[in-house]
Amino acid sequence: MPNDMRLSRLPASIRKTLSLMTWALVCSQGMAFASDAPLTPQAGSHWQKLPTEPYKGKQDDIYVVNRDVAFYVNGKGNIWRSMDGGHSWQNVLKQPGTYFRSIGMVDARHGYAGNIGTGYYPGVTDSTPLYETTDGGDHWQTVTRVPGPAMQGVCGIDILHPDGAAHDSAATVIHAAGRVNGPARLLNSLDGGKTWTNTDMTPWIAMIVDVKFFDAMNGVIYGGSDADLSKSHAVIITTHDGGAHWTRAYESKRPSELIWKGSFPTRRVGYATIQSYDTDARSTQRWVAKTTDGGKTWSELPLVDDKEVNEFGVGFANADLGWVGTTKGGFETKDGGKHWEHVEMGRVVNKIRVLPDGQHFTAYAIGSDVYEYTSEALPAASSSTATVKVDKP
Repeated sequence: MPNDMRLSRLPASIRKTLSLMTWALVCSQGMAFASDAPLTPQAGSHWQKLPTEPYKGKQDDIYVVNRDVAFYVNGKGNIWRSMDGGHSWQNVLKQPGTYFRSIGMVDARHGYAGNIGTGYYPGVTDSTPLYETTDGGDHWQTVTRVPGPAMQGVCGIDILHPDGAAHDSAATVIHAAGRVNGPARLLNSLDGGKTWTNTDMTPWIAMIVDVKFFDAMNGVIYGGSDADLSKSHAVIITTHDGGAHWTRAYESKRPSELIWKGSFPTRRVGYATIQSYDTDARSTQRWVAKTTDGGKTWSELPLVDDKEVNEFGVGFANADLGWVGTTKGGFETKDGGKHWEHVEMGRVVNKIRVLPDGQHFTAYAIGSDVYEYTSEALPAASSSTATVKVDKP
């Protein structure tokens, strides 16, 4: 659920007193009020494993619709659904040959799942980039309404509910982007998936791994500068005109890097993981990118000095409290990335979702396992400490 939806929690009396000019400014700034009331954890909150089917590799995405309904996907062609807050899961689709990399739900009934496509991972035979459900995940169909050249694959899906339109799926803004190793394309719908545009992004970026829009006009894309990973630099590009033009806001100076995932806990503060595949033994420092001006400029924060660490998912509940998933477990910061400590939150965590609940929140992390960050005492779930090897990003 997007952080932008927190604005809808403002009392009606307050919202009515806002002048049209002020309200327009708020909207143009990507729901700036979301940053005025930072989410805080419930006392005693910590990461706990949920009962899911054992998985030997890295699972890529989870989407939490509300406190009851959630979905997650993986590279075995599986889509799992929970109707009880993650306490149990039902396999609603099992499709070998498909590598589901991403998922995003408009609501509990309507959503999309992205497939990485052929020519990247061995054993993937499905070239369909995007699937859709309109019955809560019981059935999934190929999205056929996309114009232009076929998209090779989808690595990231972003679902945005404009303020006041949380219950109007026709107003939902959807972006689906990909893929790792290219070619880079962006699908965009401003009407909840009824119609789409299909944009060649190669003039600005060579491969796309993640995407985030704050409103229909302002967005961020994460990826790499070259489809050849050995030549790639980590890249972040931004748009302020709905994707007609893009600006390169950040590019790393080191080779064999790409941005993997991003997280904006407020409209101005954002973080992104920088993956390194540099074979040079001297390349040991790992970095996290951070912005404090809404993505215009980025700085690099040291995460850990360890050659064996490679970064995956990132998620922040507020400007200070957040997590990064890596090949050597999770890292947590409570001071905006100045200091990091190891935390048990599962292996090779690739995606972290934060679900606001008033002034508090619950968070979910997926990698080899699925974990929940909550103060509730959950039943013990069997776990494994076996090392997970990830050969390709």
